[in-house]
Amino acid sequence: MIYRNYKKKIDENLIKKIKFFCRKKRIKFLISNNFKLAIKLDLDGVYLPSFNKDFRHNNYALKRKFIILGSAHNLKEVKIKEKQGVKAIFISSIFKKKNTYLGINKFKNLTKYTYKNIIALGGINKKNIKKLKLLNIYGFAAIELFSKKNGPLKN
Repeated sequence: MIYRNYKKKIDENLIKKIKFFCRKKRIKFLISNNFKLAIKLDLDGVYLPSFNKDFRHNNYALKRKFIILGSAHNLKEVKIKEKQGVKAIFISSIFKKKNTYLGINKFKNLTKYTYKNIIALGGINKKNIKKLKLLNIYGFAAIELFSKKNGPLKN
């Protein structure tokens, strides 16, 4: 689970409650774009959005199983995420949801340039989920797909 909120000030008590819930359910909990808070609250890791191009976090002493994930939209951002030391890269948008979507062919070409685990993101729904089998991906992420009552695999 990734906590992502760029509009409001982060409420540490809320983060602690979510952390407690996630630990109880054995779910990894990451916070977006805040290394210091992730270390301070002993979270499982941090998510670096595509606009974060900072390398200062490479100097922090991290626990052994600390997870760093990142997102990218093009080759330049993929290479930056590799240098930032991410474990996996979310590449978006794979299906037409925005004007900047990649499509399957561009997505496949982009994934050839990295050795990191790739997670598909963007525009994934019941109609196109089967197309993900064409790709060499580690996993996929979707908000709309999982927010519906029926879930991804029910008809």
